[in-house]
Amino acid sequence: MLSDLSPVIAASARWLLSAFPPAAGPLNDALAQAQAQHAATIAAALRYPTALDAELLNLLGPGGSGALDHVTGAAAHPLTDAAPAWRTQVDETVVSWAACLLADPALAAVAAACLAATHHGANGVGDARRLTIPSPRDHRAAPLLRHPDLLGPIADLHRESLLGLLHPGPALTSPGHR
Repeated sequence: MLSDLSPVIAASARWLLSAFPPAAGPLNDALAQAQAQHAATIAAALRYPTALDAELLNLLGPGGSGALDHVTGAAAHPLTDAAPAWRTQVDETVVSWAACLLADPALAAVAAACLAATHHGANGVGDARRLTIPSPRDHRAAPLLRHPDLLGPIADLHRESLLGLLHPGPALTSPGHR
């Protein structure tokens, strides 16, 4: 795990699992946790690709889960003094990008390949096969967490910025250059 981003990764993965719980059973819990953790780790590394980005995140904070809770209908429990402290470490963009990766294994493969270009490299992420080549067991363990239609409202929040990062458009050239 990327140590400078670990609070955001842990809170974002936890939020995903609380919003899209795994199937019953300890093995399902573990498999869903691994999938959410990998997705949040890759998303955080892409969102905060440099050491300076990570330091600014630590200084300014990630923003919390309030907007995400509202989108999923959990607004009945707004972020208050009584809310669990981990909710303050949730990053909306990281969760949205992680939802995109969980819903689309091909996009997850592209994202995992792009990690080498970040300050974090691919070393802190580990094997992302559960995201890029999910087994039927992975899908059974986390049917809600892997369901594109259910993840859609969260993924749509910041999907365009992720796609722009991973699939930049063709470079614009002036008329004199072909």
